[in-house]
Amino acid sequence: MAIESVTSWLQDSDPALRWQVERDLLGAPAEAWEATRARVATEGFGARLLALHDPDGQWAGGAFFPAPGRGPAAPEEAGQPWTATTWTLNALREWGVDASALRGTAALLAANSRWEYDDLPYWGGEVDCCINAWTVANGLWLGADIAGIVDWFVEHRQPDGGWNCEWVEGSTRSSFPSTLNSLTGLLAYDVATGGTDATLAARRSGEEYLLRRALLRRASTGELVGPWVSRFTYPFRASYNALVATDHFRRARLFDGRAPDPRMAEAIELVRAARQPDGTWLQGSRLPGQVWFEVDVAEGEPSKWLTLYGMRVLAWWDAHGIG
Repeated sequence: MAIESVTSWLQDSDPALRWQVERDLLGAPAEAWEATRARVATEGFGARLLALHDPDGQWAGGAFFPAPGRGPAAPEEAGQPWTATTWTLNALREWGVDASALRGTAALLAANSRWEYDDLPYWGGEVDCCINAWTVANGLWLGADIAGIVDWFVEHRQPDGGWNCEWVEGSTRSSFPSTLNSLTGLLAYDVATGGTDATLAARRSGEEYLLRRALLRRASTGELVGPWVSRFTYPFRASYNALVATDHFRRARLFDGRAPDPRMAEAIELVRAARQPDGTWLQGSRLPGQVWFEVDVAEGEPSKWLTLYGMRVLAWWDAHGIG
């Protein structure tokens, strides 16, 4: 399939995906993709999630997990439920919903939502790096005060430069998923505020942790950190793989005004190798857990979301002509 055919296929999609195709693959004028992005709050996936908003500011009655008996009517599927507040905010933010569609939500969550861990206040964060990173990104988007969590990231960086959600259990070594998710929160802070010397240094330290390992390999043995680095599934949730990692570096390097790092080459080639002869990327195995509704195709089918991410990363990399 020619690139033009793939992009036409991608354009025939929910506004949450379509505006990103227009902006990042087609180079449409800002007024065009911004108009499509504005539709996310009133049509399709975005509108459906917004309609499920609880009066107390939450979704499914909980911060990270649904309250008992809350969520879709179907029997709960084994695995992490994806219907509670944090997961829903992540989706709405990543799809480009304007914060004005959630006016007042930050205050409602401050008043009504507590973390399941130790009943801590929502915008104060908790002990999990990934949860705290999403809370930073969502708080910046909604106008909440997340300064304390940002300081927490600077203070909880591991000696090797990254982060590990198991630090509370005594771990002193970083992990790939915890580090990448932490970097997502710090990048959101730097983009929104310009960052501080401390946050910029922490983010670049975490990025260096991953780059020293080619985004894929253990520093100790050089082996792949896990078979999951080449397994791509949308929604990404908290997963780590070469596509998610390279997309973070695409966004970070564009913000920093820096070229791609050559140490990413092997991860980029994993992304390229997953592209099918027709130019699409196939959906991987579905992450188990209750959802409000499906936003992508079944396993083994061409995924518009993965194809958007794959094409976007490769276009950025290839534009710099790195061998």
